[in-house]
Order: sequence, then C-alpha cells, then structure tokens
Amino acid sequence: MKPIHRRSFLKSSLLSAAAVSLPNQPPMATQNAARSASVAASSQAPGIIDTNVNLFSWPFRALKYGATKALVAKLKKHRVIEAWAGSFEALLAKDMSGVNSRLAAECREHARGFLIPFGSVNLAWPDWEEDVRRCHEVHQMPGIRIYPGYQPFDLDHPGMQRLVRMTAERGLILQVVFGMEDPRVHHPMISVGPVTFAPLLRAVESTPNANVELLHFSGSVRGEDSNRFTAQTNVFLDISRLEGNGAVARLTGSIQGLPSARLPLERIVFGSHAPYFPVETAILKLIESPLDAQQLQAIMQGNARRLLPRA
Repeated sequence: MKPIHRRSFLKSSLLSAAAVSLPNQPPMATQNAARSASVAASSQAPGIIDTNVNLFSWPFRALKYGATKALVAKLKKHRVIEAWAGSFEALLAKDMSGVNSRLAAECREHARGFLIPFGSVNLAWPDWEEDVRRCHEVHQMPGIRIYPGYQPFDLDHPGMQRLVRMTAERGLILQVVFGMEDPRVHHPMISVGPVTFAPLLRAVESTPNANVELLHFSGSVRGEDSNRFTAQTNVFLDISRLEGNGAVARLTGSIQGLPSARLPLERIVFGSHAPYFPVETAILKLIESPLDAQQLQAIMQGNARRLLPRA
C-alpha cells in the first residue's frame, strides 16, 4: 500500500473535514459544518489572530517549528495575520527580566507587527511588580502571560489580586495558562499540580475592568464557579484545549441536545498553542463545528481585535 503523505492529508482534510465530522448530528448541523469549511477555506475569509503561541525552545524536546522564522512562516501559511507570543523560557527561568527582553527583541527582529510579545512575571520571585512595569513601559507589551503550576505558584497566591489590579490599571491583558501538555507525558523531574480556578474568579470579580484570557483551558467549570465564570464579561477563552466533535459550537450552546457551558460567542478567541500543537489542529476545530460565517469571523479575528485593538 502506498503511504499517505501527512502534509497532503492535512491539506485535503481541511477542506473535507466538515463532510465527515459530526456523524450523529442532524443534517442541518452537518450542512453548517460544511459551510464552516467553505468559509474558512475561502480566499475571502478573515485572517486569523492567534492569541496563543510561544517562542524559543520547549525545555523537554525539540519541536518542528521551534525556530521563530519557521513558526512565523507556518502561521502565515495558514492565514494567521497576528500572533500573540509568550516565551517557553518563562516556565522555568528565574531571570524574568532577561526572558522578557529576549522575547521583545525576537519579535522585533523576525516579525515586527506580526508577533506581539506578551511578557511574563513569576509571583513566586521577588520584585515581580517591576517586571510588570518593564513589560509595559520599556518593552511596550500589551499583556502579561503567567504559567501557574510550571512557575512555582498557584492562583491562590497572595499576589494574584494585586497582579490583576496592576494589569487592569495599565490597560494590559492578563493571559493565564492552564497547563502546557498532557500530565501523562510530563518529565518525571517536573511536578505540575492542578491549577485552582476559584481564586482567579474572585480576583476578576473584584476588578471588573480587568481583561483576562484563559489559555489552554478545557472550558470545564463545575457548580457555582461555572455560573460565575459565565457571568464574567471580561474573561476570554482560547480554543486550543477544546476537544471532541463540535467542541467550539458546544461551548456556545449552538448544537441542540448536547451539554454545553454556553459561554457567549463574543468571549471565545482563536489560539493554537503552537508550536507545541500543530496550528492545523485549531483550524480543524473551527471547520468541524457548525459555525456560520459571522461566528467564524468573531472567533478567527473579531473578538481578539476587541480585546486588543490595533491602529
């Protein structure tokens, strides 16, 4: 049997996924999925703002698009017009000022205006407030990204509310990363516990003007936290960790008869988690969900642009 070339398979899959996905859904859902594929593949489709990529080297293995130049080329190939970039170095480094300086320089050198640097602070290290100031005033970054669990603190850290207030006062976006990889493949020397959600909700509720985005979050919140999360109109969610047929549409409650968190569409943004995940994975999530052109436009670009307006 002649082997199927992976690249050719993905190329054809992006166009045909809707026709074979959601097999248990009513015909209208399948038609909508096909329309999603048509819109996403159309030359007139909106460009994509990817709110979740990371630069530099993943600490535990080499990634195919780990080099910044290669990652930029890959993203642009898939209609990405802007990528919000954090740094893998922020996970384990102590010198956060150096991490943020290198990130800013890398974005300027390789793709100024395309790669948008999001610096990082570590609440476990002293003087993290100065790192926030430098990210904003020196590097002119539009946001801060934190990696609780990898960085040695949880969201119940005493400085969490202060960080939310600081970012709000400076007009910065706070991106909170809920994991980087499946816990089953963690390096045995790394102990990454679950990240608690309730403390973040309390911090956001006390700072209504904060702009917060959850990265690589499953969208699964239980009990009272679920209602509070849905009520927070300033909390956004990227799609990088959503799983299952029609996952994006299920999140908005647009597939009848299936359980849904029913998060408002205007708070869902595109995020690929590249280069750890292939960018095609996130694109396929849009195609195999029954979304119309207006919904696709909002997730691919519109909602992110409201979160971070650009001239």
